Amino acid sequence: MRKFDDSIPLQLLKAREATMGFFRPLLQEIPMTEQQWRVIRALNEHQELESKQLADLCCILSPSLTGIINRLEQQGYIRRRKSEEDQRRTLLSLTDQAREMFERVSPGMEARYRELARQFSPQEMELLKGLLSKLCKIKP
Repeated sequence: MRKFDDSIPLQLLKAREATMGFFRPLLQEIPMTEQQWRVIRALNEHQELESKQLADLCCILSPSLTGIINRLEQQGYIRRRKSEEDQRRTLLSLTDQAREMFERVSPGMEARYRELARQFSPQEMELLKGLLSKLCKIKP
């Protein structure tokens, strides 16, 4: 068996923690969890989604997403509405309050992303994104 430190899953966890270290301080100022921010970002980009779509996009298990959505709704960031085409479907979207918060916070997040990206050459960033994308497509 390979050495513990050579484990790809462990290396990916360490890389995630190192990466999130750039963004956590800004999230703590809002205050918002990483998962909540992912939900806000996804809804900002996609406008309106069903819970299952949101869970898939954000890589959050549905039971966990339920609690996240409830908290964001209580904070006034998310609204729910029944689909006009199918009343069984509930669609989620951002409130004006959430959009305002997103517009206020995202420049800082983008600055942190640029700071992270400066640790690599443009070619290394493209290679990293490509390799991670390829890894995500691997089926067990």
